[in-house]
Amino acid sequence: MDQTFEKRKKVILDFMSDDLYVPMKAKEIAVILQIPGEQRSELKEVLDALVAEGKISISKRGKYSREHAVRLKGIFQANARGFGFVTPEDGSGDVFISEENLCGAFQGDEVEFIITGTPSGRRREGKIVRIVSHTVVKVVGMYEKCRSYGFVRPDNQRYLNDIYIPEGKEMGAVTGHKVVVELFSYGGEHMKPEGRITEIIGHINDPGTDILSVVMDYGIPHEFPEKVLNQAERVGKDVSDADCAGRKDLRSVRMVTIDGEDAKDLDDAVSVEKAGENYLLGVHIADVTNYVQERSALDKEALKRGTSVYLADRVIPMLPEKLSNGICSLNAGEDRLALSCIMTIGPAGEIIGHEIAETVIRVDRRMSYTGVAAVLAGDRKAQEEHGEFVPMIFLMKELSDRIRERRGKRGSIDFDFPETKVILDEKGKPVDIRPYERSDATKIIEDFMLMANETVAEEYYWRELPFLYRTHDEPDEEKIRKFSTFINNFGYHIHIRNEVRPKEIQQLLGRIEGTPEEAMISRLALRSMRQARYTPENTGHFGLAAKYYTHFTSPIRRYPDLQIHRIIKENLRGRMNEERIAHYAEILPSVAEQCSSRERTAEEAEREVEKMKKAEFMRDHIGEEFEGVVSGVTKWGIYVELPNTVEGLVHVSDMRDDHYEFLEDRYELAGQHTGKVYKLGQTVRVRVTDADKLQRTVAFECV
Repeated sequence: MDQTFEKRKKVILDFMSDDLYVPMKAKEIAVILQIPGEQRSELKEVLDALVAEGKISISKRGKYSREHAVRLKGIFQANARGFGFVTPEDGSGDVFISEENLCGAFQGDEVEFIITGTPSGRRREGKIVRIVSHTVVKVVGMYEKCRSYGFVRPDNQRYLNDIYIPEGKEMGAVTGHKVVVELFSYGGEHMKPEGRITEIIGHINDPGTDILSVVMDYGIPHEFPEKVLNQAERVGKDVSDADCAGRKDLRSVRMVTIDGEDAKDLDDAVSVEKAGENYLLGVHIADVTNYVQERSALDKEALKRGTSVYLADRVIPMLPEKLSNGICSLNAGEDRLALSCIMTIGPAGEIIGHEIAETVIRVDRRMSYTGVAAVLAGDRKAQEEHGEFVPMIFLMKELSDRIRERRGKRGSIDFDFPETKVILDEKGKPVDIRPYERSDATKIIEDFMLMANETVAEEYYWRELPFLYRTHDEPDEEKIRKFSTFINNFGYHIHIRNEVRPKEIQQLLGRIEGTPEEAMISRLALRSMRQARYTPENTGHFGLAAKYYTHFTSPIRRYPDLQIHRIIKENLRGRMNEERIAHYAEILPSVAEQCSSRERTAEEAEREVEKMKKAEFMRDHIGEEFEGVVSGVTKWGIYVELPNTVEGLVHVSDMRDDHYEFLEDRYELAGQHTGKVYKLGQTVRVRVTDADKLQRTVAFECV
C-alpha cells in the first residue's frame, strides 16, 4: 500500500513539473490523468500528503501547484494565541507562521519552512513543511487528575496544548502538584502531546515551588553534582605564602568593596588615589581561575551554567558557595588573590597609562551602595560611620564624574530605567514591590568597571590574541527608520545617513529629558537596539560608543570573565605560545555562543519570576485604582505601567466607551466616534480587574 501511495505521489509531482502545467483543482487533475471517480478520494489523500510535505501548495481557491520555494531551517517559537514565528538559522529576521501553517510544530522545534509572502511593510510570512527535530524534552506544569489518567497544564504559555498523562505514568502526583513531564509523543493535528511525570517539584501552595518551577522550566541547573562540590571543597583553601609568590603585593593599598547590602559574592574591589593632577584607579577582580582550572569538573559545570541567576528569593550561582561566597569573595580583612587593572587617569577622565597584573590584596572595608550614597548626600551619621574613608569616597565621586563626562562626550547612551525590587515574606509571598533606582554610589562602581573593561579589551585587541569581547551591533536599519519617523511627530529627529551614530541617540535622550514624552521615546529607542552578546571578534559596543569592550570584572558570576582571565594570565606568564593561541582560537566561538545563550535564558527566567510575583502581589489589590503611564500600545489594547513598575493590559474589549483603532505609525489607539486617543507616555488612571499568577498577567480597565 505504501509503495502504491509513493508511486502516486511521484506521478502527481511529475505531472506538475511539466512546464505547461497551470494551477488546477483536484477534479481537473483527475480528469486529465483519467482517474476514475471511485479513486478520486485517494487522489485527494495524495495531494494533501504532498501539501503537508511542502512539495506542492494549495491556494485559497483549492488549486494545486508545484512548490518551488527554497526550504530554510530555523527554530520555531509558539505564541499563546495559536500562531508562531521561526527564527531562521541564517540570522535573518523572524518569519510569521499562521496557525494553519504550523504543520504540528512544537515550541522549540527545529523546522524546515518556506517563505509564502512578504506583505508590504510587514515581516515575512512562511509555512512549516517538516519537523527536523524536537529540542524540548521536558516540560514543567501543574498536574490535574481526571478519572484514571491525568493532564499537565504547562506553565509556559508557548506550549499550546495540555499534556496527556496515561494511567501509571503520573508517579503518584495528585491534582495541584507542580511536576516535570518527559515527553514521549509531541501530538499532532487532533492529538495532544503525551508524557510521563519524572519529578514532583511540590504542591502549588508550597513556599518556593512557584519559583523553582520557573527554574526547572528554563532548564537552569539548581544543584551541583557531588563531584563538583567535592572539588570546590578541595581547592577552597586559605591563601598561602606559596599562592602569593610572584604576585604584586597590594595589601598595603587602601581599597574597598561597594555592593548591595545582601550581596555575598564580592568579586570586585576598588582603590583610588591622587597622583598630582592625575588619579590612580585600581580595579581588583577576584582571581577565580586560580581555583577553577580549565577542563576541571568545576570549569565544565561553570560553562554549562554560563552565569549566576538572580531571582526574587534566591541566587543560583555559577560556582559552588564554597568558592563564590568563600575564598573567591573579596571579604574585608582577608588575603585574596586578584587580577588587577591599575589605571592612571588624567584630569579629563582619559586613560594615560595602565598595568594589568596578578596581585594579592586585602580589602580594608566592605561598603554598601546605600551607605556610600548617604555619605555623598551629606548624611552626618553615615559620614561618622565611614570615618577615615569619607575623603576616598568623595575622591571616587570626583573621578567618576570625570569619567562619565568623557564617556558622554563620545556619545555613550545611558538608559536610566528603574529596576524592580520585589520584597517577599518568609513564605515567599510578595509584600512590596518598588523601583530600585540607581544612586551616585552605583554609578561610581559602574563607571570604574566600564573603564577597566574597556582598558583590558583595548590592550588585548592590539595584542592580536584570541579573546572574548562584549559586542553590541548597530540598530536594525528598519527599526531605527521607523523610530525616526515616529519621533518626527513630536518635533524631534535623528540623522540617519548610511548609519546611525550612538551620539545621535544620546543627544535625543538629552533633548527629551524632563518632557512628558521622555519615558515613551526612551522605551522606543531601547526597543530599536540590538541585543548585546559575546563574540571572539571585536566589532565594538554601539550603546557605550566604545571601540573595544569586554567583560573582565565578574568572574564569580559570568563565565566569559573567567575565560578571559585565563588568557590574560597565560599571557602575563609568557605561556601564550602557538599551541595555546590555536587552542583558544578553536574553543572561543562555541564558548561565546554558549555564554550568550545562557545569559538570555537567565534574563528570561528572571523576568518570568518578576512577572509572576507582580501578578501575585496585585491579587490583593483587585478593585483598587492607580495612576500609571501607557508603556505599550497594540491592536489588542494598551499596556499601563504603575509607579511600582507593575505592568498590566487594558484590553480593547474592556474599552466600552468607543471602538478603538490601532494607528501603528503613531503607536496610538484612537476612538472612532469620541476622538479619544491613548498613546505611549500618556498618564492614565486604571482599576485592577484581575491578576493571574499562573499566566503571569495583570488586567486593568481605564477609569
